[in-house]
Amino acid sequence: MKHMPFRSVVACTVLGAALLPRGVSAQPVGVEAQADTVLRAMTTYMAGLKQFSARTENTIEVVTNDLQKVQFVAPASITVSRPDKLLAERRGDVVDQSFFYDGKSLTLYNPGSKHYATVPAPGSIDAMLEFARTQLDVIAPGGDLVDTRAYERLMQDVTAGAYLGLAVIGGQRCHHLAYRATEVDWQVWIREGDRPLPCRYVITSKLVVGAPQFSMQVLDWNTNPTITADMFRFVPPAGAKPVEFLPASSAR
Repeated sequence: MKHMPFRSVVACTVLGAALLPRGVSAQPVGVEAQADTVLRAMTTYMAGLKQFSARTENTIEVVTNDLQKVQFVAPASITVSRPDKLLAERRGDVVDQSFFYDGKSLTLYNPGSKHYATVPAPGSIDAMLEFARTQLDVIAPGGDLVDTRAYERLMQDVTAGAYLGLAVIGGQRCHHLAYRATEVDWQVWIREGDRPLPCRYVITSKLVVGAPQFSMQVLDWNTNPTITADMFRFVPPAGAKPVEFLPASSAR
């Protein structure tokens, strides 16, 4: 097998909607001040974390040809050590994949088929995420929030945003925010208090019949994980088969 495409299952999967940073800093017209304040607090806090890990449960919704909605659930995990280490894993019927970034190379590995692809990568997480998305058509699990420019990424093309009050998500009191953008609507629930971590995230497609959703529920956060450099370095297991990434223009 000469080429094997590795790509996102859906365009807006795992916090990875294709939202490009464009230096957004002012509160957009149509966004409520409280919603903007809470979102900025969350993205600033996340950007300031040097190391963290999280476990999530992700649901991808598919609309069939006869307009039936079917959901596929996949657990995922991510471990980050800034500025240049990231490990993410997704497991399930739709996606079974590990994502390794050690500051020098990016590797995607499919445990089921034992195929893996490795390429040289830029020397920071932010630059690697942009490279993976634009050059390889790969969206990393948690990419929008891991990027230190998370506010700009999330707010690209936003036309309205509202603060909907407090809700309890996974036993945590959370601020509930709802935003509208050109191609998607999205909601985020952010933990109340001095550790404003996201607890839940939902993206609704506006361009697909039936408006399918992607949702992520955070099961737990660890802002002081035990980390070693070897965690982020991919070592091919016995029988693993190397393949090539398809360039983004060919993978679509």
